Amino acid sequence: MDRMKRFIDIAVPVTTCNFRCHYCYITHNGLFANKLPKFPISPKDFAKALSRKRLGGVCLLNFCGGGETLLPPEIVDYVRAVLDEGHYVMIVTNGTVTKAFERFATFPKSHLSRLFFKFSFHFQQLEEHHLFDRFFTNVRMMRDAGASFTVELTPIDEMVPRQEELKRMCLKEVGAIPHSTVTRDQHDMKKLPLFSKLSSEDYQKTWQTFSSKLFDYKFSVFGKKRREFCYAGDWVAYLNLGTGELTQCNCTLTSQNIFNDLDEPIVFKAIGHFCRLPHCYNAHVWLTLGAIPGLKTPTYAEVRNRSCNDGTEWLQPQMKAFLSQKLEENNQQYSFVKRFTVDCEMLLRIIRSRIAMLRTKLTTAISHILKK
Repeated sequence: MDRMKRFIDIAVPVTTCNFRCHYCYITHNGLFANKLPKFPISPKDFAKALSRKRLGGVCLLNFCGGGETLLPPEIVDYVRAVLDEGHYVMIVTNGTVTKAFERFATFPKSHLSRLFFKFSFHFQQLEEHHLFDRFFTNVRMMRDAGASFTVELTPIDEMVPRQEELKRMCLKEVGAIPHSTVTRDQHDMKKLPLFSKLSSEDYQKTWQTFSSKLFDYKFSVFGKKRREFCYAGDWVAYLNLGTGELTQCNCTLTSQNIFNDLDEPIVFKAIGHFCRLPHCYNAHVWLTLGAIPGLKTPTYAEVRNRSCNDGTEWLQPQMKAFLSQKLEENNQQYSFVKRFTVDCEMLLRIIRSRIAMLRTKLTTAISHILKK
């Protein structure tokens, strides 16, 4: 069985989208009409940038756009390139770009067994655009081709009265009811609160009816500040496909451009005890994969899989086995001295960052006064 060395979350720089979900920041900021992006690197060089040799082994890669991930047709080629390299790939999608799925279906079986689609079940938009048939046809196309999949609902207040309806639909079409995620309000990045008018208690009672381990785990850690030593930046990292910048996570202060020199070693260094977010931004992935060693969590396979009414599962055996691993099983933890050094370096970066921010504010204030 392949051993998972690292998880790389890949941001696809696309804000274009064929949906207008009211809970999405792309809609809030009117970015959905932007042009499709031009990528700074070819699929071949992208695979070289993320070679097994450079990353230290076989890795789990996740492609996710700000808009619809699969609208840029080149994404299929980038996915194929890293599958050729031997990695495992996940793709977040709204499930409507049929041409992309038809191309994926032609991949070799050895590639499809390492491919996993996270289908976002945007019920209101699918209904408004009459796309239910296309959505579920594409889900089944990928399942029948040999890829793994999951169907995930964004639990918004407007969908509360229609819970049973969408459960029945998903059960009929793909053999199990959808998972439910936990929505966060990204207008407030300091707190990242729930995106709901419901109280926290009512929100949990309302959406735990989906018996979703994804929801249960995300909700259990939602709002909980992580103070343990985190290996984000080493065992897991965040890559911008549009720039080549590799950072520790969503709250990082360090970065390295891994596209500039494809032969240059990548510097992996953990963020340590200095996470700057109010709670783990993507806890259902980072923490279940083991970014914090020893933290009790379900496996990532457990929060994504479903058993169907015909005895099959959403995750294919090879992908299920791979996603059942913990990164601490395949990586060496830092010594006390190295952890201390990492923490000191991060603390200094935070102090310098705050000084720079204060200097900028002070300069702006003085400039404003002088103009008066």
